Amino acid sequence: MEQKKTVLIVEDEKNIVDIIRFNLQRTGYNTLEAYDGEAGLAMAREKKPDLILLDVMMPKMMGFDVCRALRAEGDNVPVIILTAREEEEDKILGLEIGADDYITKPFSMRELLARVKANIRRTTMLSAPAAEDNAMSVGGGITINTDSFQVRKNGVPIDLTQREYELLTFLASHPGKVFSRVDLMEQVWNYGYVGDDARTVDVTVRRLREKIEDNPAAPAYILTRRGVGYYFSAQA
Repeated sequence: MEQKKTVLIVEDEKNIVDIIRFNLQRTGYNTLEAYDGEAGLAMAREKKPDLILLDVMMPKMMGFDVCRALRAEGDNVPVIILTAREEEEDKILGLEIGADDYITKPFSMRELLARVKANIRRTTMLSAPAAEDNAMSVGGGITINTDSFQVRKNGVPIDLTQREYELLTFLASHPGKVFSRVDLMEQVWNYGYVGDDARTVDVTVRRLREKIEDNPAAPAYILTRRGVGYYFSAQA
């Protein structure tokens, strides 16, 4: 029988913690709870959860600082930032410091559970040996294994977040086709396009380039069509 996955909820509002805990446990997850950033960081270090739901504004230590500390220690546990919709800067900063995803308050429990499942599933698959026969070569020495969710460049694994992996896979599956930010928000993020979401796309593209490009300032794989959008070059 498969062992239950554990989700650490770091959130200072008890009513929100109670609702999230109830729904996660009902879905089959174990949960841990912390009500401030320092306690959350200590619990993450000690208990090694499979995923962290991390609020931004908390006593003692901000959620961003918790995420930054974990990444500095080499801990790649999936982190989903919980942020208020109007705080667009939170989304951008969260992605820049290494969060895997974000979800805005107020959120639907169905959406949160889907995000948790997707991020844990990919991490679980990454820990399994890759089946090279199922790897898709997309040019320039990059291969994407859609069974194990592994990306390699010249045989070396590349550590991508959930969203970076999904963006790369989507663009590489349509080489040469230009997608606008609106297209990418709908196809990769599965969101309706609102306000400053363009920045979310741009930040994710930039982080992805930093990981796969030899020279991110002169990208060879993910290219920009000025005024239109982004596309994947199979000629890299």
